[in-house]
Amino acid sequence: MLDRRRWTILAVGTFAQAATCSFLYGIPMLVPALRHDAGLTLFQCSLLISAPIVGLLLTLIAWGALADRYGERVVISSGVGAAAVLLGVAAWVHPIALVAVLLGLAGAAAASVNAASGRVVMGWFPVSERGLAMGVRQTAQPLGVALAAAVLPVLGADVGPRKALLFPAGLCALAALLVFALVADPARAVAAPGEAAPTSPYRSSSTLARVHLASSLLVVPQFAVATFTITYLVAVRHWDPAVAGRWIFGFQVVGALARVASGVWSDRVGSRLRPMRQLAVISAGLMGLLALGAVTDSSWIVVVFGLGAVITVADNGLAYIAVAEFAGSSWSGRALGVHNTSQNIASLATAPILAAIIGGSHYGWAFALTALCPLVAIPITPVRRESVPAVLRDEGR
Repeated sequence: MLDRRRWTILAVGTFAQAATCSFLYGIPMLVPALRHDAGLTLFQCSLLISAPIVGLLLTLIAWGALADRYGERVVISSGVGAAAVLLGVAAWVHPIALVAVLLGLAGAAAASVNAASGRVVMGWFPVSERGLAMGVRQTAQPLGVALAAAVLPVLGADVGPRKALLFPAGLCALAALLVFALVADPARAVAAPGEAAPTSPYRSSSTLARVHLASSLLVVPQFAVATFTITYLVAVRHWDPAVAGRWIFGFQVVGALARVASGVWSDRVGSRLRPMRQLAVISAGLMGLLALGAVTDSSWIVVVFGLGAVITVADNGLAYIAVAEFAGSSWSGRALGVHNTSQNIASLATAPILAAIIGGSHYGWAFALTALCPLVAIPITPVRRESVPAVLRDEGR
């Protein structure tokens, strides 16, 4: 009989991920305030935006190894709790360079939830429910960005961009307490006497590497939309930052629902990678439309931004669960750490490269370049390698 606690554990893990995403990927919502109050250029803001992701990618594999060895509960609660403290300190310091360092350290601590919460889903949910469960868990990022979009622009204008960091700090503190109180580590398979430890899944096949690469390419349009929507609407379309934030909040909520829908879709069709490849095709088309809308200064670009916010996030959970299933339970923490590292290298590069291309107003060129990434991801996605039954993949056979 399935344990009913799995849904509570999933909800708490999702909230913990959303709390960290509110600053990992929500700092772009403070760009108007940073440019107005601190006089930073768009390129300088992009470096500040990248600081938490730098910390994240440097520690993801280590957190995954700790989760494989010591369990999810202690790893998530300690990491997210440390992030809360670091964000609280960042809210009170003044040199912008020190703020960037603290954001980087907070990102390093927040990396704990990325690998470990995925292991929780794999451990508590059967194969037939994993697409749904991972889809729910993957709502954390758009929900975290949605919370940031709804709150941070207002706080940034009212109390300043630094003090606005107290909001994600409070979310992370609450998440750490909930994880410690309510999350239980799933049961682990015990090796038979004399049985050799499972070997690395990277030695026998290039499948995991291809999933990592394809998913990383699909992260580029996701972060292009997430990072530059509010900047475009405020700087080019002359929207009020608070109004733009409310629109982005709506986009992100719908994007969260799209992640659940894609997870259910993958359960129904018995594949994680076929839906992922189809979403890559749509993502490439939408980024092409964004480029056209930016070049022609068309008002319908707002609609395309909304569609982009939904479609470009829908594939993330599919790749995540594919990695965990191909890696098997003994290697899922490390494999998910590698996966998140590759994704965040892509996201880290996206903001400064596109900001340098955009300069004053060259958004069309930036979005056109972004459209190439999902096009390349289409043939790389290893759909034909998905013939091995998911149950056997999960057992690491």
